[in-house]
Amino acid sequence: MQKSRFFYFGNTNMNKDFIFLLVIGGLYSLGLFLSNTFVNIYLWKQSGDYVTIAVYNLAIYIFQPITFIIAGRLAKKVDRVIVLRLGVTFLSLFFLNVLLIGDKASYFNFLLGGLLGIGYGFYWLAFNVLTFEITEPDTRDFFNGFLGVLQSFSGMVGPLLAGFIIARMEANIGYTIIFTISFIMFICAVVISFFLKPRKAEGDFYFRRVLTERSHNKNWKRIQNAHIFQGLREGIFAFIIAIWVFLITQSEFALGMFNLVFSGLSLVFYFIGTKFIKPSMRKKSILLGSLILYFAIALIIFDISYAQLLIYAVFIGIAYPIIMIPYVSLTYDVIGKAWKAKEYRVEYIVVRELFVNIGRVTSISVFLLAITFLQAEIIIPYLLALFGAGHIFIYLFVKKIYLESNMEKQVFIKDQFTNEKNR
Repeated sequence: MQKSRFFYFGNTNMNKDFIFLLVIGGLYSLGLFLSNTFVNIYLWKQSGDYVTIAVYNLAIYIFQPITFIIAGRLAKKVDRVIVLRLGVTFLSLFFLNVLLIGDKASYFNFLLGGLLGIGYGFYWLAFNVLTFEITEPDTRDFFNGFLGVLQSFSGMVGPLLAGFIIARMEANIGYTIIFTISFIMFICAVVISFFLKPRKAEGDFYFRRVLTERSHNKNWKRIQNAHIFQGLREGIFAFIIAIWVFLITQSEFALGMFNLVFSGLSLVFYFIGTKFIKPSMRKKSILLGSLILYFAIALIIFDISYAQLLIYAVFIGIAYPIIMIPYVSLTYDVIGKAWKAKEYRVEYIVVRELFVNIGRVTSISVFLLAITFLQAEIIIPYLLALFGAGHIFIYLFVKKIYLESNMEKQVFIKDQFTNEKNR
């Protein structure tokens, strides 16, 4: 890749596109972490029922994979920067609509969830591809590492700051302020995207062929099945825990503190895990993290208090890095050794996203069906115990994955953990 003007941070060479993409990623993370956790609470305070929140999240997970497929096709036909710009624009429209609709937002929960899902789909497909194209092999680790620091910082500071602002303001003024700040951040990200160098598109989109590759590649089939079970846990855990924290404390600041504990410990253990979890330890690490994550549920399903929820945040903050560091690496190793991985990396990313969201949609659909016939307070603990075992099933699939160590590794971008980060 031809270099333009360079910036120097230590021994790392970075051109302008590198810096601009990093800034866009930082604005995205802070804007989303500042507000996204509290959208569920905002809708809950208006509706007071789980159905409204579940339908909002269901819309996100329905539109996100559909948009990923559309974005993948576009990324092969038009400039990747345009796809990124579409994602940030839809995210901006999401927060603009939340502001305009105001106290009627719960009536438009499916529309709002759809907008957010579309934004996620366009943004992450384009950001992933651009990360691969803009960074060099010798700068990619720095980019992902620095972006991870920005995301972790946003995960700690954003919800806590938002919770503090909401708690100090009367009525819904605090929500209006944080949604406005997020809207402005995404508008700034759109503006910055115009400074990125155009990226020409090339090639055809072989989504169906990569989808059917599971019939020919057992490792690819196993990792796809593992992603379904990952999604099964993420579906209802994405909103149930946040609502429980709010119901017990009646405080958005307490929810911000919960996220501070979770994100702070995740940051520490991501650093530790990156250093100590070696390739030979991947499967054992996934099993250990999955067991910690599952047994942590016992802290909150039989008896619950804010102190117990904070202890739960401690355990999941430790468990997620232990699982996700080897899991993401193993996923990209499987992709890297798959059929025509270099040419069709976009398609493999799209298919992976599709299977995660199959799990998420299934989880929330079962939740909606269950609370239709049974009282929510009674059935939710059982559903958490059922779907909370998702990561244990991940281990049951990945333990059967065997990769030839003497094959050359393809270089793939790291997965991005935002929240998107599900609890």
